[in-house]
Amino acid sequence: MADTQPPMSHEDSIDSQDPNAHPGTKQKSRRPARALTDDSVIPADTAFRQQRLKAWQPILTPKTVLPLFFAIGIIFAPIGGGLLYASAVVQEIILDYSTCYVDAPIWPTWDALPTDGDKFVSHFTANSSNGDYKPTSPMWSRNQTGLQNALGENITSCYLKFGIPNEMKPPVLFYYKLTNFYQNHRRYAKSFNTDQLSGKAVSEKTVHSSDCTPLTTTSVNNVTLPYYPCGLAANSQFNDTFYNLTLQNVPRSSDTERPYNMTKKGISWSSDKELYGATKYNWDEVVVPPNWVAKYGYSYNDTNHPDLVNDEEFQVWMRLAGLPTFSKLAQRNDDEVMEHGDYIVRIDHSKNSTQETHLSTNTIPDLPALPIPLSHPHNHLTQTPDFNVTEYGGTKSIIISTSTVMGGKNPFLGIAYVVVGGICIVLGALFTVTHLIRPRKLGDHTYLSWNNDGTGGGAATSGRDGVLAGEGRA
Repeated sequence: MADTQPPMSHEDSIDSQDPNAHPGTKQKSRRPARALTDDSVIPADTAFRQQRLKAWQPILTPKTVLPLFFAIGIIFAPIGGGLLYASAVVQEIILDYSTCYVDAPIWPTWDALPTDGDKFVSHFTANSSNGDYKPTSPMWSRNQTGLQNALGENITSCYLKFGIPNEMKPPVLFYYKLTNFYQNHRRYAKSFNTDQLSGKAVSEKTVHSSDCTPLTTTSVNNVTLPYYPCGLAANSQFNDTFYNLTLQNVPRSSDTERPYNMTKKGISWSSDKELYGATKYNWDEVVVPPNWVAKYGYSYNDTNHPDLVNDEEFQVWMRLAGLPTFSKLAQRNDDEVMEHGDYIVRIDHSKNSTQETHLSTNTIPDLPALPIPLSHPHNHLTQTPDFNVTEYGGTKSIIISTSTVMGGKNPFLGIAYVVVGGICIVLGALFTVTHLIRPRKLGDHTYLSWNNDGTGGGAATSGRDGVLAGEGRA
């Protein structure tokens, strides 16, 4: 006789979850343990805490979405057009002088400025008021002026000659532009001391442990003194000197030249000026940063020291740029029209580029290669007191530009608005045509995913053919 098979037991899924199905089994509570006597853990009986806030969720329909697309396009496109126009009317000229101190001929010989790539860029509007004047092609030259810096090194001057085809109405802004210079590097961006810049006499110990690392303190005659100002950002301040522009062969005048005066006042933001104060240090309590030695020598005194409160060039530099290519305002003229004609501008380099300066190892610490690209093996900014951008693969240029209510020349924002507006109008048109050709009944449940998943369950609930599942079976 065959063995009797044990009865197959089966528990319904609902019964298996019923706490009363097994009275002898202790059920584990799924509620988190909480001290109900502690009022601090009981949420307040408010609409926000109890999630009873009123809410409204829009129902997206063709009647609401299609007009929204067209409205966005109609609003954004004209705004973008206005921004593009504001950028287009800005007149500017950009001149790259990175290698002027090596490649330019010796004064009084002039040579053509290299114009390949972005070394020379000019944007000027058409203007018939300049008569028959044709702007001179950019040229450059260099000269030893006989001037010396605080270290007794000869100063090399670079001269740029260029033409302005149209008059430039004020404000006329003079910028310097740097490329491949990473002010946004984390170690560089945090390398300064706000208390020291605000005027407080921060102690040597505080500076040594501050974010100014690695340019914090140094030993002078066996006494540890802080740098003022400390940090990589201040030490690497751009130090080329720009002079006023000079107009040659003045139009409608017998003058052979006329200066176009510019000022360094008013180039920094008022919010930046508030960050700086007169220092409470005695000058024998601090040390000159390595890259400032060419300007101030190895020590400050009562007549030769930085005035950070009024040094707007320094304040502009300390507003760090977020990208490796940036321009910073150096000087401006808010009153005079810059007439068309040939101009010459002089730019002083703090040392002869053919010389090498080796400062004492006691005054220059071993600094990391910042803010140049991290893959570069050298850091020229911490070895010599000049600003030689070619050492780290960068460039430096001057920009002379006008301005509008939207700022300088930058078409990006206008292009972005026009593109977004155009896309919205195109999408609105496509959706409108689709809606007119193949309209869809609002709230048609036959388009629900579980009615169109290709399984048998879809046929059971579909009402498009008016046939229930199982009808017509034998």
